[in-house]
Amino acid sequence: MIVFDLICAPHRHHFEGWFASSADFEEQRGRGLVDCPQCGSAQVTKAPMAPAVPKKGNQVSTVPAAGQPLAAGAPPAAIDPAIVKLAELQAELLKQSKWVGGKFADVSRAMHYGEQDAALVHGQATPDEARALVEEGISVLPLPFPVAPPDKLN
Repeated sequence: MIVFDLICAPHRHHFEGWFASSADFEEQRGRGLVDCPQCGSAQVTKAPMAPAVPKKGNQVSTVPAAGQPLAAGAPPAAIDPAIVKLAELQAELLKQSKWVGGKFADVSRAMHYGEQDAALVHGQATPDEARALVEEGISVLPLPFPVAPPDKLN
């Protein structure tokens, strides 16, 4: 499949369409099957497009121009402060939380059912363990950033 940037002649509306080939686009357009989703005009042509040439693995991605999709790679610079703030908030919460390691599911379950005093804890759980906790109505959240166990810290 090929994605073409399209434009309607009367109003210059931009949109995209998916086609098996360039010939398929021309054939569908010739039969009147391609029209502008905003105004319904059948006077549709392909808009100029830049080729999608992947970068080499050793090249750094840059932030695309406004309105352009993000390429794989580094996030836009505007996201950096938000990521830093989120990391700081997680670090503050972890200072108030107790590491329970691989016993996270058991400890969370014991607190939920009143077998242990409620406390803020963090640790490790498999996806199946986390799913089971949620299914039991136990509130758990994944941490946005990886956490090293205390015995693995420098």
